[in-house]
Amino acid sequence: MASDFHHRALKEQAAALRTAALQAGPDTLVSTCPGWDVRKLVQHVARVYAMVALALRTEPDAGAPSAPRPPADFDDALTWFDDRLSEVLTELSTVDPERPVWAFFPGGDAPRWTRRMAHETAIHRLDAEHALAGLGPDHVHDLIFDPELAADGVDEFLTVILPLGGWSQRDDSGTVLYHAADAGRAWLVEYRPGRAPRVDEHVDTGLEADATVAGTADAVYRRVWGRPSTALVTGDTALAALASGR
Repeated sequence: MASDFHHRALKEQAAALRTAALQAGPDTLVSTCPGWDVRKLVQHVARVYAMVALALRTEPDAGAPSAPRPPADFDDALTWFDDRLSEVLTELSTVDPERPVWAFFPGGDAPRWTRRMAHETAIHRLDAEHALAGLGPDHVHDLIFDPELAADGVDEFLTVILPLGGWSQRDDSGTVLYHAADAGRAWLVEYRPGRAPRVDEHVDTGLEADATVAGTADAVYRRVWGRPSTALVTGDTALAALASGR
């Protein structure tokens, strides 16, 4: 998917996140991020933008960049959010898209970081909307993400984020089918003891799996990122719960 799609999504979701955060106020609790208030949410996202701007200037084999701490005052944090967003958007659009850069995932470059920031922002925008609406941690917000964006976010989570780290010490075994019906996309995740999960797209949605997660792309997107969702989970629910990010 073209980087300009993710660039537009990043700007749109960041603007919506900022608006919801400003309306909710700094001390409003974010039920979908336990222990956080809106101030912490804004600070976190802004610091991620700062880190990514540094990553885009860092060689892939160098150490992880360390971003500065955000301001404590909410108004200052919002200004810092604006400045860091502007900075990372500029870096993402001007860095040579083929130049390898530091990343915590394989194949770090500007297009992949643009995709990562679009979904980082979209999910935290959802958190801000939850806070603004005063919803509990199990209530599904009526925001609906565009199916193309949501399905792309499911794909990024399953194929890029899920396989990272820690699997050599696990003995999980089985298959989970993810089906985003309105986007016409499906993924089969195969868990193998001591190995990273294997993910295949374009699978037969009628095949038998140990668990199935099905619904709109929006619902599956929320489910894999551990947010309240209307996705239908059948079969081995513990296996399906292995893909649940924050």
